[in-house]
Amino acid sequence: VQLQASGGGVVQPGASLTLSCVVSGRTDSNNGMGWFRQPPGKERQFVASISGNGRNTYYDDSVKGRFTISRDNANNMAYLRMNSLRIEDTAVYFCTGRAPGYYSGSYYPSDYSYWGRGTQVTVSS
Repeated sequence: VQLQASGGGVVQPGASLTLSCVVSGRTDSNNGMGWFRQPPGKERQFVASISGNGRNTYYDDSVKGRFTISRDNANNMAYLRMNSLRIEDTAVYFCTGRAPGYYSGSYYPSDYSYWGRGTQVTVSS
């Protein structure tokens, strides 16, 4: 299974971006998925997760109300809509997938089996 995130860029504070994640290979569209980020000089952080059927979503408090995670199982895609971006949102963003049989999202990076290459998001005035 391979995951590839895209959609990052350089934006000003207050702007919006939508990150996309393409899932390819032997996929089970019902697995839980998540987004994590790694700011410069810091450890990887949980951002959001979504269950396999898309009904249950969870967010870190720092992005709650500004970011929205979603998925399109028919097309093996996941998304992260980011509104009202702040300078502190600057990071490399990674999409992740859980192993077959694990349908819920998770806060813990160790619960994810598949990681894509990240996409850089820079928020700067």
